[in-house]
Amino acid sequence: MFTQVPQPLVYAEALLAQFASLSRSADGAALLGDFVRGLAELSGCELTQLYLLDATHTCLGMNAECLNGILQPREAASLPADYNGEQLLQFALCQNRVVCLSELSGSLHETSFLPPQAMPWQSLLCVPLVNQQKAVEGLLLCASRRHIDLQGFADSLGQLGSFVLGQLHLLQRLRQPTGDARPAKVSVPSASGYGLIGKSSAMRQTYSLISKVLHSPYTVLLRGETGTGKEVFAGAIHECGPRRSQAFIVQNCAAFPENLLESELFGYRKGAFTGADRDRAGLFDAANGGTLLLDEIGDMPLSLQAKLLRVLQEGEIRPLGSNDTHKIDVRIIAATHRDLSVLVSEGKFREDLYYRLAQFPIELPALRQREGDILDLARHFADKACSFLQRDAVCWSDAALDHLSGYAFPGNVRELKGLVERAVLLCEGGELLAEHFSLRMEVMPEDSSGLNLRERLEQVERSLLLDCLRKNDGNQTLAARELGLPRRTLLYRLGRLNINLGDFDG
Repeated sequence: MFTQVPQPLVYAEALLAQFASLSRSADGAALLGDFVRGLAELSGCELTQLYLLDATHTCLGMNAECLNGILQPREAASLPADYNGEQLLQFALCQNRVVCLSELSGSLHETSFLPPQAMPWQSLLCVPLVNQQKAVEGLLLCASRRHIDLQGFADSLGQLGSFVLGQLHLLQRLRQPTGDARPAKVSVPSASGYGLIGKSSAMRQTYSLISKVLHSPYTVLLRGETGTGKEVFAGAIHECGPRRSQAFIVQNCAAFPENLLESELFGYRKGAFTGADRDRAGLFDAANGGTLLLDEIGDMPLSLQAKLLRVLQEGEIRPLGSNDTHKIDVRIIAATHRDLSVLVSEGKFREDLYYRLAQFPIELPALRQREGDILDLARHFADKACSFLQRDAVCWSDAALDHLSGYAFPGNVRELKGLVERAVLLCEGGELLAEHFSLRMEVMPEDSSGLNLRERLEQVERSLLLDCLRKNDGNQTLAARELGLPRRTLLYRLGRLNINLGDFDG
């Protein structure tokens, strides 16, 4: 680990000293500040930063920064910051890969996340930080004005960062009040059925299907509306199965164009294309022995579908630019919110691949079909949000619970999670109230006696159209297909009811 750093023995001793020092931190903020200062000492860089994901895992915020040996103050108004446009940070975060650049000033990479200095930044190291569950929770960043190779620091600093994450979670748990000081809860949501939350009849049926396939090698196809938690269910199948000690990797098939998706999945050999200056293993190799979730499989290009079929049938892959194949042992789980049988009939999905993937289909229930689970999930998300924000747990008012119970949740569990986390942020006291939740209620007027039949039917039709558009992320073609309407007819009805894209949050 230390062969690529100057003075390995001295560095190893300094690293051990940092582990010992950080283990004695009794405050979360002090822990993070000491961590970035330690990074600067170990790497010799003028700038070190720590980024952590928020409770929704959709926003990356800078939590600590050390510049020229001085810990920079955090300005609450500027945090959290959305770094979605920063390709370097997002690449390291989403791909769980180390980024190391030693010619930063002469590159075309966007580096607006680095503080402006008189001398340009020349070297950069960005290392993903993973928790005990092997999930990425943040990034550490080191930058220097000198041309230096920081790659040798990546492994050791990454382990130090993961240790800090564990310490931070421990401090958060210790900070939670105990005894009578903790607000009383109506009930405590418990994880049941492979670590998943839900005791409804629909969920019990799903648990039964998971139990049938858990220890089998069969390919699983997870089907369900957007937001039903397909990745969570896939993770549960992996964590409770015989491959739990190996990698669990997720790839969204709609996130990359065809040529990039192929190289991501299968890897490539040096010289396979312009810019391929070295061999690189793909996700099939990375997931060898473990599980690979192919999310949004319905959006996979036809040419790649043929190659995926070969992987499923033969258990072997051929990287781009190679004439040789090699065996892999990967469990494939596919997921989609689209009807693959319809795509097959339209010639957009291979029939042979469909039947191979649908070896064991599991239909995930929508949240509106999970009677009684909404409140358990809401309490769970609230507790998680409070823990992440390092604040005391909140209790629920009856009005807030009734408010949630009466909502259909077209965005399913994902929508519920976002609403609860937002409510926790808005809650300044210790109790969640109905006004903390902004639900997109499409309700009938209390007094509809003045409406004729046509007007009442239009209200019902408007509600159905909006729900269908939300479920399909605003895709009018998919919505029309689900409703059994020609797209032109759907557009006509949308215009007649004065529905536009701003009427829903796809």
